[in-house]
Amino acid sequence: MDPLAAVEKIARTCLYEGYLLWPYRRSALKNAKRWTFGGVYPHSVAGALGEPSRMRTEVLLESGPATSVSVQVRFLQVVHRQVYRCGPGPAGAREAVDRLTVGDTTHLTWQEATERIWTLPPWRPGGTRVHHMDVESGTDEEPLLDASGRRAGLLVRSWEHLTARVELAAAPLSATTARVAVGVTNTTACPRPVPDPRDGRDLLAPYALVSTHTVLTARAGTFASLVDPPDGLREAAADCRNEGTWPVLVGGEPGAVGHDPHHSRTVLSSPVTLYDFPGVAPESPGDLFDGGEIDHLLILNVLSLTAEEQREARATDPRAREILDRCAALAPGDLMALHGTIRGLRPAREGA
Repeated sequence: MDPLAAVEKIARTCLYEGYLLWPYRRSALKNAKRWTFGGVYPHSVAGALGEPSRMRTEVLLESGPATSVSVQVRFLQVVHRQVYRCGPGPAGAREAVDRLTVGDTTHLTWQEATERIWTLPPWRPGGTRVHHMDVESGTDEEPLLDASGRRAGLLVRSWEHLTARVELAAAPLSATTARVAVGVTNTTACPRPVPDPRDGRDLLAPYALVSTHTVLTARAGTFASLVDPPDGLREAAADCRNEGTWPVLVGGEPGAVGHDPHHSRTVLSSPVTLYDFPGVAPESPGDLFDGGEIDHLLILNVLSLTAEEQREARATDPRAREILDRCAALAPGDLMALHGTIRGLRPAREGA
């Protein structure tokens, strides 16, 4: 199996953790402050905002002459969604509004996010290598048509120009072990922050790399656990310095025959603290953006929303709309499956 495919589900879950919280409405107080995990802000303004401009991952690689490492940087880019009311005619004037109802559907001005994935070419660990990332600014328009087919409104999504530097470095610790580092620095040029850092953080979020994650995959080599290092590497593991992120082994199946709890070909470095070999329960019907909650309880809360609350949630974000539709489509058997399951049995310890 492709190691990136094996880690895809947990990586995506972590990427969107906290993206939008129940009750999935714009008016909910808990959704007033967003983009709380893994933000890497432009170096020129990060200090004034009290936010980091850099994220650094350090891991231990046990390698040989043919070893190579592939690095993937993932993050969310904030997208501003502006609603416009359109006048009659093809060239009708448009007016920026906070909300607009067309037919039975309400549309709100707010922020969304789009996923960015930057994959670096395979690297033979040794020395330092620097890569530069560039995301062009852009806009996208979505017409809102009424029942007669007339353009009643418009959704305009816009995003800023982002630049970043990714630095790869490897320092040998022995003939077969090296400390590999990946540094991600936001080099985006952006306006100076407003005097109040609390407002400045929200205004400058479109220039940030939000929920930044790094995935490292080794070929002809393995990464050692920093959570439970193998004998002989405990001191080296303790010396690894990670800034704003924590790397864990992924891709294995704990308890499976031949599973090595201390090594893996793939590492996920996430601002969400995890144990080695994390996974998403196969019974989970889909993302709810709140891994600290119980799926069944969240789903029941979603199903208990009033019709008006559901209308606002649907207008808040397309992903909230997906959650509502998914929860409404669940059969009783799907909900029963969320009560728990037995993953495996092992003999009790004597005297327990």
